[in-house]
Amino acid sequence: MKKGWRKLGRILLYIAGTFLLLLLILVIYVVSVSHIDPPEIADKSALQLQRKQIDTACYTIGNNWFRKSNSGLYEMYIEGKPFERGVIYGKLSAELVKRQEDAFVAQIKKMIPSQSYLHFLKYFVGWFNRNLADNVPEENKEEIYGISFSASDNYGFIGTKYERLMNYHAAHDIGHALQNMMLVGCTSFATWNGRSADSSLIIGRNFDFYVGDQFAEDKIIAFYHPDKGYPFMIVTWGGFTGAASGMNAQGLTVTINADKSEIPTGSATPVSLVAREILQYAGNIQQAWAIAKRHKMFVSESFLIGSAADNRAAIIEKTPHGMDMYDPHRNFITCTNHFQGDTLGRLASNQQQIKESASEYRYERLSELLQQAGPNTVQKTVNILRDRYGLHGKDIGMGNEKAVNQFIAHHAVVFEPQKRLVWVSTAPWQLGRFVAYDLNKIFAMHGLQYNHEVYDSALTIPADPFLQTGEYQHFLTYRRLKADMMDGKEVDLQQLIASNPEFYHTYVLAGDYAFKRKHYQEARKYYQTALTKVIATKGEEMHIRKQLEKCDHP
Repeated sequence: MKKGWRKLGRILLYIAGTFLLLLLILVIYVVSVSHIDPPEIADKSALQLQRKQIDTACYTIGNNWFRKSNSGLYEMYIEGKPFERGVIYGKLSAELVKRQEDAFVAQIKKMIPSQSYLHFLKYFVGWFNRNLADNVPEENKEEIYGISFSASDNYGFIGTKYERLMNYHAAHDIGHALQNMMLVGCTSFATWNGRSADSSLIIGRNFDFYVGDQFAEDKIIAFYHPDKGYPFMIVTWGGFTGAASGMNAQGLTVTINADKSEIPTGSATPVSLVAREILQYAGNIQQAWAIAKRHKMFVSESFLIGSAADNRAAIIEKTPHGMDMYDPHRNFITCTNHFQGDTLGRLASNQQQIKESASEYRYERLSELLQQAGPNTVQKTVNILRDRYGLHGKDIGMGNEKAVNQFIAHHAVVFEPQKRLVWVSTAPWQLGRFVAYDLNKIFAMHGLQYNHEVYDSALTIPADPFLQTGEYQHFLTYRRLKADMMDGKEVDLQQLIASNPEFYHTYVLAGDYAFKRKHYQEARKYYQTALTKVIATKGEEMHIRKQLEKCDHP
């Protein structure tokens, strides 16, 4: 009997030892593959460059400059080779590079307060992005590496400075791929010929990418004059070199809209870097298609391409396994968060997205607004981007994902490609004034335009009058009370409801608040009211119905 127990003990020890060995091998593997080696740089003399302070809000390095405009936007001009550009970018905007990472990490910690899970997430992202460097063009790697020398010293526990910046460029893709979080629920459209008042191409877009209020505070309008390709501008943030919205000197524009993605097994080329390459090297829609085709992506995305050369816009739709071109064969085009092409539009996942998300409703509202507006202008484009209502002008609450204006936009832009004009929104969201930049003038100056305002004040579009209303103040109250609830503070539910009474999520918040305090009948009342409002997604409706069941069987 004793021999049997000893034999069993040896077997269990052997199994435990084998398991620990395999676990150790796995840990070593994950740690090793999560490491990203920086590119080899033969000439690092750019690291010796020092910025010169012109005033409290302006720095220069040679022809390169960085300044804060009186509009509240930061502006930056960068030229040179990739590594040199990156180093200069980092040195000129060092404070913003650090502040942006502070905001990003703070928001992640708010979403995931567990330190142990954060460490797990670090290695998971590292493993997930194990092939990231192989899918990023050398030019982008060198530029990101240059910026990394100005990154914060506070986040070594996440990774090296270079690893962190590389991974941040894939953050958008990882977020909406792994959980279909739809952090990027954008809206874009274009008109030309008979649908524009002067027949010229006009493009508008809301970039609804929300990672906390602080993340959106410091927008940079970056003007690039690279040693290869076309000069271009992008709306960006500290440390980020990808493109979410931009236009080049040829009058080609790129904006990106997320679509439903399957869960991937590893990263490929980040969407923003594909968009950046299109901006830098494409002069028309066909060239943009050829660049997008070269890259493997790990999420599904729509690229709305506007082209002065073609005097029209089209949408390049791309998944990890397929690609499509959507041409409406009419003088306008609209884009939300589902595919419209003949091939990808028929995908089961896309049909599910249409049925269960806010995309189709917002698409219909966008089409309705364009029809009502008549021949389009820049001012009308801005008005549409600011629209906060539902179909037929219905009040669906402020902040509803089904509205064109969801009150979460990082930025909104309007392009007139033939004139090389771009308007960029100022805070808050797309409600502040839209300031205009003339790319012809800016790139003709070759960087020597930092000592006065760069934007064209004569073309500025005023802030939305909505900012002066009591309704806007009510919305600010709603946001404050919502933030208090998220922080676990006590709130007045009647005040919450009065602040945004037509928004279904107001009642969900109130219901969740009451449910947490075991006030089940009160919670039930709020959930039932939520179901009478316009709910953004099928998933949220299911959550409400499940909570109602829990109220009946607590």
